[in-house]
Amino acid sequence: MTKNKEFKNTLLGLAFLSPNILGFSIFTIFPLGFSLVMAFSNWDLSQHNIFHSNPIHWVFFDNFSALLSSNEFWKFFKNTLFFMLGIPVSIAGSLMAAILLNQDLKAPSKKIRNQLILGSLLILGIIVTIMTGLKASVISIFLSSIFTLILMGGLLGGSTLYRTLFYTPHFTAGVATFILWKKLYNPQSGPLTNFLQPVLDHVSIFIEFVGSENIGFLKYAAATLCFLSLSYGLKTILKMRKELELGNGSFAIAYFLSALPSYFIVKWSPDNPVSAVLQIILIGTLFYYFASFFKVSKPKTPIDDGIGKAIWIGFISMTAQFILIGLCNLFQNIPAIMQSPLSTPNWLTDYNWAKPSLMFMGFWASIGSNQMLLYLAALSNLSPELQEAAEIDGASKFQKFWNVTWPQLAPVTFFISIMAVIQGMQGGFEVAKTMTGGGPAGATTTLEYYIYDEGFASGRLAYASAISWVLFAMIFLLTLFNWRFGNRFIDE
Repeated sequence: MTKNKEFKNTLLGLAFLSPNILGFSIFTIFPLGFSLVMAFSNWDLSQHNIFHSNPIHWVFFDNFSALLSSNEFWKFFKNTLFFMLGIPVSIAGSLMAAILLNQDLKAPSKKIRNQLILGSLLILGIIVTIMTGLKASVISIFLSSIFTLILMGGLLGGSTLYRTLFYTPHFTAGVATFILWKKLYNPQSGPLTNFLQPVLDHVSIFIEFVGSENIGFLKYAAATLCFLSLSYGLKTILKMRKELELGNGSFAIAYFLSALPSYFIVKWSPDNPVSAVLQIILIGTLFYYFASFFKVSKPKTPIDDGIGKAIWIGFISMTAQFILIGLCNLFQNIPAIMQSPLSTPNWLTDYNWAKPSLMFMGFWASIGSNQMLLYLAALSNLSPELQEAAEIDGASKFQKFWNVTWPQLAPVTFFISIMAVIQGMQGGFEVAKTMTGGGPAGATTTLEYYIYDEGFASGRLAYASAISWVLFAMIFLLTLFNWRFGNRFIDE
């Protein structure tokens, strides 16, 4: 082929690609470059418009320095990180859903299927009768009936029906779903309120019967479980370090994650339900395992060896402790709460409930999303020989999952984790704009919503551009971290 013909073919190929190249250049490359330029200027629509002739000039790094010294930025950054705490829960939920849906749920025979259907109808009748006797709301009875009908549908259609139901939220438009959930969270007439209020009424009667002071003593049980969770997590990572499964850096990360809740316990000591004695026990436990680490012989191993397992163990221990700390606070405040009858909170307008409410909605949407499909595809490609070998060796179901199934799912988990972190860092705008407006008092404002508010609501385009590039730098560094240690997690 002559050079002229090669040149003509290249031009022909570029001609066919030109619409895509042109669109990408106009709508992606140019806005990115323009926003980077804006970040170093003082462009403000309130000062630079047809009614004001103030010139735009360079301010260099002033926007970035003002941003990093702003209390609002760090508050909204913490909000973003708080929402991202739900990522491990959503990944675990997606994995559990995939494992359940990977089973053959259809009844093995027509006779057994009919018996199960009749049993489900009997259970439904008993539930409806009990709830009617307890004067439950209509929505409670309706939801119970829907649940039973879904159970019966699974007996007839097998896992195919459940897979369809789980994945259905992914097809719905985001804004429409948010509006629906806003109606569900209505504190006066929402179905969720109507469903929970009768339950809370009976809980109030039970607490009054038992005594709020006696219920309050459960805080010590929750605090003890918190200590056991911390101790078990630290004991596990110390044992893994002794067996050379963790490097020093991996041990430090797992130790930090496991110890983080104890820091907040000490920080909140004036109002924390954990007694001073239990606080001393927690701190003493941390020092004991920290000192034990230095007694372990430490042969040369890669500093980041086993970091994947370390992060997961640390996250599990940290999440369990935070849940138990929340229960401690709840049991501690039972006497004060019982000064008035229990009632459902103002889900989206209460500062303490707004973020958990949006996170719960996020769990509902993410558990049946593409994460579940990816895990389903990975589970269908697992090696049956390894499963059979584990069964022959007498491994329990948990041992088969932890030592056989979970390592084979590492590449999928790695990909899901990277995408979830990226989406978590740059998410939260649509849901906050539709349901809460970023409130109450900025409780649901994320960095993405902050960019919108500064750029389009306030008109501070230069400042908003600086925020977006700082957010890009954070996402880039987190992604590099994932790529750096992700391969080790896969190889483990």
